[in-house]
Amino acid sequence: MIFSKSTDLSDSNASFTKRIVSIDLLRGLVIILMALDHTRIFFTNVTFNPLTIEQTNLPLYLTRWITHICATSFIFLAGVSIYLALKRGKNRKTMGHFLLLRGLWLIILELTIIKFAWLFSPDFFLAGVIWVIGWSMIILAFVIKLPTRIIGILAIFMILGHNILDSISADSWENFSFFWSFLHERKLFTTQGNIQFFLVYPLVPWVGVMALGYVFGPVFTWQPEKRFSFLKKTSLFLLISFLVLRGLNIYGDPKPWSQQSTLLKTFFSFWDCYKYPPSLLYLLITLSITLILLYLFERYPSAIFYPLKIFGQVPLFFYILHLWLIHLAAIVFALPKYGYQAVTIPYFIGSLKPENYGYDLHHVYLFWILILAILYPSCYWFNQYKAKHKFWWLKFL
Repeated sequence: MIFSKSTDLSDSNASFTKRIVSIDLLRGLVIILMALDHTRIFFTNVTFNPLTIEQTNLPLYLTRWITHICATSFIFLAGVSIYLALKRGKNRKTMGHFLLLRGLWLIILELTIIKFAWLFSPDFFLAGVIWVIGWSMIILAFVIKLPTRIIGILAIFMILGHNILDSISADSWENFSFFWSFLHERKLFTTQGNIQFFLVYPLVPWVGVMALGYVFGPVFTWQPEKRFSFLKKTSLFLLISFLVLRGLNIYGDPKPWSQQSTLLKTFFSFWDCYKYPPSLLYLLITLSITLILLYLFERYPSAIFYPLKIFGQVPLFFYILHLWLIHLAAIVFALPKYGYQAVTIPYFIGSLKPENYGYDLHHVYLFWILILAILYPSCYWFNQYKAKHKFWWLKFL
């Protein structure tokens, strides 16, 4: 095993000077799964949503569904990391300033470097997961001044109750529609100058997920056996809660499941929960998976997970690099067939891709593995560079 017992937390304050390996491993796992989803978007020959019951198949469905844990895990772990940074000695005022600056930095990155990584168009802007992480950090910069118990109550209230707001439409707010979309509805806005702004990730309840991670942080200060037991039991509780609420089909998701013509299609319907914004049921199942994976990584550390650790320690660096690499690779492979049009293809909008574009799913997996193999040396180098240098700007990458 490459991860020794010294990586476990103990009652000693000195232990907080070390990174928690399970968090890095889980973060590494979710970002490579995210890379799989993005590789699929840029390279697939499928023009429909892989979760569409009438058109999908099991491999395609599972390839898309498993990546649901990515945003939930990443935002939850961001909250955990904020708590642990405070535990390592940062005061709330310093942490608040850092969260404000980092949040603003992430929003700027989303609207510039990351936006162009998705689409080479000056007239189209995406507000995706980095956008909502940035805004959640800005809000948490103020929220961490509250008692932890109050933060937990607010986070749980938001996660449990936000689906009550599903019937409210941004269009009903007229001139304030952007404000409601910013809070709770995915929506495409077009200005008079034909500039488009696609708000993909509304703030609620993602800010609650980050706050919940912050409240969950003390679990990682417990003795290992107590922590293991809590992670397992909480994961099981969330799973059972999901199954019961989903089975009742009364509340928790704006897209109820229904019996289909085949058992497989009924399975598809049951597990397909709403993501934009994430429903209560979506968060119950993805948080359940998040916690059981944390348990497994803590309980059974192994040398085979080392690449995940490297990826997980440089997540933002990986995120930016992988988007540009995937997009440029898609252009290179499309150039022989489509010429200059390969540069302007809206790869992430399946219905707008050229006819006969893309590759079968098994080829998508091969592209994904190749992308990870190319990225690993760069991530390894950057991780070593960060370990050896303490420049202030490295904290923002």
